Amino acid sequence: MSKVFWISLALGLAVAGGIVFTLLTATEGAHLRLEGKILKVRVLPLTGSGASLVIVDFRATNPSNVPFIANSVTLSLAPATGDTIEGRTASKNDIENVFRYEKLLGPKYNPTLSLQDRIPPHQTVDRMAGARFELPEAAIDGRKSIRIRMEDIDGAIAELTE
Repeated sequence: MSKVFWISLALGLAVAGGIVFTLLTATEGAHLRLEGKILKVRVLPLTGSGASLVIVDFRATNPSNVPFIANSVTLSLAPATGDTIEGRTASKNDIENVFRYEKLLGPKYNPTLSLQDRIPPHQTVDRMAGARFELPEAAIDGRKSIRIRMEDIDGAIAELTE
């Protein structure tokens, strides 16, 4: 093969690579995703049942160019021993009532993330979510990790882990 062929091939691959790179970086904002972290985990033991209510305060940032509209929010917990357990998500009204009547949790810092809530493009919000786990408070305090899974109405999934 001639030297001209190899130079032409190298130039063609470089141009094609440049085009692909430009397309991927130019459309980066169109890919919906959330970034963030869990700020605080609070546990309220539920009397007489061996279960606990877990309230998680978190910060989420939407770096994309489209809003994130919550379709579902779930919490899962990895206890010190055993498999990961998914909690039963508490509604916005239930969490409001808990903070109204149960002063053991402390003050309510953030609004609850509920269905159809929006996280606007290029914005950071502080929210909270809650779930009931069929575990005692001691098992939750000794956990390996806790994870929030949020799904957008278009199917994009974001997970924040402690």
